Amino acid sequence: MTKIGVLALQGAVAEHIRGIEKAGAEGVVVKRTEQLADLDGIILPGGESTTIGKLMRTYGFIDALKEFSAAGKPIFGTCAGLIVIAKEITGQPAHLELMDITVARNAFGRQRESFETDLPIKGIDENVRAVFIRAPLIEKVGPGVDVLATYDGQIVAAQQGHLLAASFHPELTDDFRLHSYFLDMVKQRQA
Repeated sequence: MTKIGVLALQGAVAEHIRGIEKAGAEGVVVKRTEQLADLDGIILPGGESTTIGKLMRTYGFIDALKEFSAAGKPIFGTCAGLIVIAKEITGQPAHLELMDITVARNAFGRQRESFETDLPIKGIDENVRAVFIRAPLIEKVGPGVDVLATYDGQIVAAQQGHLLAASFHPELTDDFRLHSYFLDMVKQRQA
């Protein structure tokens, strides 16, 4: 069975595991870099990107995830996870510098400005329910990046090869089609 990890340093880990399993793969809670060797793909969940970045440095995940990506294994960053995989973060140093995007943290405002909406996403038939909580925004994409979704004219989901990023939290709804989309990316790589 396909194994998808969820980096368990902070964030909605159990909810992503549930999404992975509903999509038809085995979900693995990842707390040690050695676990990456057994995975077919990994999700970097939401949380607080600065904290996640510090914990990734403390536990050796920066180099380990760069190697994981260099091997072509798919990575899906949601909310803070999107920030962590970005090549550039407006106004601060980047973490993994994998995906050719520039992001702005908390672009949609504070916690009280959080909202839900139905989003059309390229490659998914019907609109997906998207939960935005202190969400980042993709300000700029490089030439190899495919924009998958926009909200109010702003980029909120994108893909670059084996890298997938969403500003919102797909794990906080009962709609697991974005997890299925990621699982399809993993299966295409395996084929």
